Amino acid sequence: MNPAQPRIIELTEYEVKPLASEEMPHSVAVELCQKYEKQVDVNFPNFKTAHKWQLKAKGWVGYIPLTTDLGIKLQPKVTIKNLFGMLEYAYQLKSFRFIDGLIDCEFIEDFFSQFAHVLAQKILDRGRKGFYRTYLPKTGNLTYVRGRLDVRQTIQKPWDVKLKCHYEEHTADIEENQILAWTLFIIGRSGLCSERVLPKVRQAYHSLQGSITLKSYSAEDCIGRRYNRLNEDYRLLHALCRFFLDNSGATHERGDRTMLPFLVDMAKLYELFVAEWLKENTPLGFVLKQQYPVTIGQNQRCPIDLILSDRSTGAIRYVLDTKYKAPDKVEIADIHQMRSYAMATKCNEAVLIYPKRLNEVLDSQNDEFRLRSLTFSLDGDLDQAGQKFLQDLLADNLS
Repeated sequence: MNPAQPRIIELTEYEVKPLASEEMPHSVAVELCQKYEKQVDVNFPNFKTAHKWQLKAKGWVGYIPLTTDLGIKLQPKVTIKNLFGMLEYAYQLKSFRFIDGLIDCEFIEDFFSQFAHVLAQKILDRGRKGFYRTYLPKTGNLTYVRGRLDVRQTIQKPWDVKLKCHYEEHTADIEENQILAWTLFIIGRSGLCSERVLPKVRQAYHSLQGSITLKSYSAEDCIGRRYNRLNEDYRLLHALCRFFLDNSGATHERGDRTMLPFLVDMAKLYELFVAEWLKENTPLGFVLKQQYPVTIGQNQRCPIDLILSDRSTGAIRYVLDTKYKAPDKVEIADIHQMRSYAMATKCNEAVLIYPKRLNEVLDSQNDEFRLRSLTFSLDGDLDQAGQKFLQDLLADNLS
């Protein structure tokens, strides 16, 4: 007999949802405030709220398991299809054709199960061929000589029947595989895998268990790894691991048995998506750099989201900053931020990128720099939206 499904409260990004006071226990609301204040705004029942709860999602999508009987689903404003497209670019999955075989997802949590199934199956496929191994330096006291004998210790302790040796061991217990094991461990504890997918995840985890040490890893550990002809297929595996570790509350301790949330920070995803799309579609004559470090004021280090430099001269032509929000007009703080970026880089073109066209589009110019607000829309075809953004960005440059 299947356990009863939890009651789900659905919230859409930046929309206020009222709930009757009896629909959510006070203690659960307090926990929601304490653990997920970045994700959800909670107004407690009072005279101004007509004695109802008021909940508002704050630019995150996914699922928060509050209790075994109650969960919150954070729905995106962007279509599921385009959310999938953003994830493809952001996590560098677009070039892997496995995505063509996925069935259509209707909800954000479907991504979790679909991607988990792909990761588990590909780990099992790799396990049948043999997990990647390499040589690691080891030191141990042995009853026989292996590798290089520690002569000094042997002379100092001639009575010791064990010999201290420095040697190399050919092992699969390395970071490449430990990342896989940790990610499967996190997925298994999430409570979000469908009943069809969870056995596959467990099977893949057991194929690593015993020979691979379970160690905690972060999404950053999946980035910038080196691959060769023997482990090139790990590139996809680690890209999927990064997706899960980035979005599934993986900082919990190993002994914590509570279900983990699956939460996607849409502001971060939008920033990653725009950066990866521009990386694949960098205009001719330009070089794209991400998280470009500059010093503002007195030794205040700040990374600029994106810069476009002239390929031939190296001069910075555009400083770009993504803003996953849709205000009526550009906020004063963002104007000051972009002015600082322009001055620090000696660039006279600063651009704020929004997912929707602002009611008051900004295009101002003074003796120092030009500041514009442009749109990289998420409403229609993402590639067409990107080309339209580039056309608007470079309009004066191409004229």
